Amino acid sequence: MRSNEQKMARMEDILNLPVQDPPCAEFSAAHINWVKVEGGRQGGDDIALIPFSRVDDFVKGESANSECPARFRIESRRKRSEGSVSKPRVDGYLEYTLYWCSYGPEDYRDCESDIGDNTNHKPTSGKGSRPGRRHMMRGCLCHFTVKRLYTRPLLALIIYNQRNHVDKTGAPCHGILDRDAVGTRAMYAPRISEELRQKVMSMLYVGISLDDIIQHQTMEVERQGGPSSRDDFLTRNDVRNMERVIRQSMYQLHADDTQSIRMWVQRHQKNVFFFQETSAADFVLGIQTEWQVQQMIRFGHNSSVASHSSFGLNKLRYPLCTLLVFDTYQNAIPVAWIIATSSDGHHIRMWMGPLVERIRAKEPGWRPHAFLMDDPTFEIPVIREAFRCRIMLCLWYIRRAWIRNLLKYCCNFEVQREMIKHLGRILYSARNDPCTLDTVVEFMEIFIDQSTFMDNFKDHWLSKIEIWANAMRTFPVANLELHAAIESYHLRLKSKLLDEPHTESWLRIDWLVHALTSEFHALYWFDIYSEETGYFKIMREGLTNSWYRALHIPDVDVIIDDQELRFVKVVSQSNRGLAYTIWNPGSEFSLCDCTWSSLGNLCKHVIKVGIFCRNRQLARPSFAAQIYHQTLLSLLQNPPDDPIVLDHAILHATRLQQDIKSLEDLSNNGLLQPLPPLQTAGHGFDHLMSAQHIS
Repeated sequence: MRSNEQKMARMEDILNLPVQDPPCAEFSAAHINWVKVEGGRQGGDDIALIPFSRVDDFVKGESANSECPARFRIESRRKRSEGSVSKPRVDGYLEYTLYWCSYGPEDYRDCESDIGDNTNHKPTSGKGSRPGRRHMMRGCLCHFTVKRLYTRPLLALIIYNQRNHVDKTGAPCHGILDRDAVGTRAMYAPRISEELRQKVMSMLYVGISLDDIIQHQTMEVERQGGPSSRDDFLTRNDVRNMERVIRQSMYQLHADDTQSIRMWVQRHQKNVFFFQETSAADFVLGIQTEWQVQQMIRFGHNSSVASHSSFGLNKLRYPLCTLLVFDTYQNAIPVAWIIATSSDGHHIRMWMGPLVERIRAKEPGWRPHAFLMDDPTFEIPVIREAFRCRIMLCLWYIRRAWIRNLLKYCCNFEVQREMIKHLGRILYSARNDPCTLDTVVEFMEIFIDQSTFMDNFKDHWLSKIEIWANAMRTFPVANLELHAAIESYHLRLKSKLLDEPHTESWLRIDWLVHALTSEFHALYWFDIYSEETGYFKIMREGLTNSWYRALHIPDVDVIIDDQELRFVKVVSQSNRGLAYTIWNPGSEFSLCDCTWSSLGNLCKHVIKVGIFCRNRQLARPSFAAQIYHQTLLSLLQNPPDDPIVLDHAILHATRLQQDIKSLEDLSNNGLLQPLPPLQTAGHGFDHLMSAQHIS
């Protein structure tokens, strides 16, 4: 008997077994203490209890057996509804699933050479022939059963009927222990991994040819010194099969859109983190692939997570909400999509908790340092409870909407730049002026002759101004770098989903789900892969955003001619004889006369000037910097009692003091204008340090 097995008298005692939940992400039979069953239908089998939510982790771990790599397919499955059994057995099930190694149970090794003479041969399992699998069948008897217990639905009973990968003679039939399999694909897992499948499918979606995919994979195998897994035996037939899957995929699973979504959810459980129907026609659907989980863990930990809400509000049947993280180049990466029939922001209480729980189930220590919201109607307590981090307000949406409407309804550039300055003043004043509407009324009186813009402003924004103003008074504001990243994602989403060829599909939710999880998902996977490996860079769409492009503009190309700093010029990087003018420099509401900015977008020239002015303190600090400075000074003057919060405050205070010292050194060397002494900050810092000493 194996050392990790215990002896048990009766099957009726299984509920007394300990529930085993190994801490690793994926685990196998080697991580579990098994109990041998005596008597009954499972007599002689090994059994164990694990959480039902971790069955997939166990199947993946078993498939990764180093001696016998395998893939366990579902041989049979049965389900019962709750309440269907009046007196359930102790091992009665709600769900019953039989997993069998894909190298069995049939054995075609002896008849591979004369398949044509064995057309009447029937497999021993009684399942009939398995087209396309004959070359894989080597008689493996390894299989196990998973029962979701009727009386304990959160638990799964694993019954391992045969733990060894052997044939009916008891000899190894695949893997490195099988001498006949050495040098063949039978040494490895029977099918390509999900990672390679994701890779090939993404390459096909972005337009890479079959020949280039095979050539690329061959180069990868040669670079690593030869094959080491089933993935290294990728064939043209494998790629053609995936091409066929793409061609034959269809989004409309049912004529009724809601029923079609239900069917999609049933078929793609692994990509759904939340689905709830609140009525016959209302639902909330949360989508997140395994790759998106990995990116959220990778780029969201100790970094920012942002919301991009209400996309397609005027064109799609229901708006789309996206959660974003940011890579090292400040490019936004979608890590979750949420579709809800309600657009008021209150649906986040339903899906936000399950999403974060899913991430922390994979990485318990995962925690972002900030959540950026672009909708002030979001329920703040829900966000705080789920993410346990600070909340920041992101102005990208309101900035973009105001500027685009201004460019659309006002044709005079001089009037445009004055109006955008006053619009910015409305939000700037919200921090110190309890009555923001006075500033709004003043703005509307000054530009009363711009009737078309004012009519649109009254209809769409007048009722929302106070909501945004209250949020401005409450939360710190994200900077322009993050504005640029979110806007870049918005423009890419718009170009792929809201283009003319898809007009007839906009009102179908199943089309939206299919488009997101296929081609659009593949674009971001391919961008990350190309950036990290250097392959296929010519195929990329230019993911870099305005902030990243602004970093490549040298400081000498920023020209300050106006002493009052009403405008700044930036020399064009492609045409050295051309210079663009940026009005209201250093503000979130700057306006540039370049083509990209004239479309209502945040251009690299505006960001470059903002960075330039901020580093040299040439202009009024951005609203984000003002609020951060005010909040920090308030914290310094009133140190918290909580020692954890106090330590965090001291850390930020120390960094601020170092920044101030660096700026003073630059000023003393003649590189900056003289800085006024920040006595408040210094006294506050001393007070805070004293508080720590006392505590």
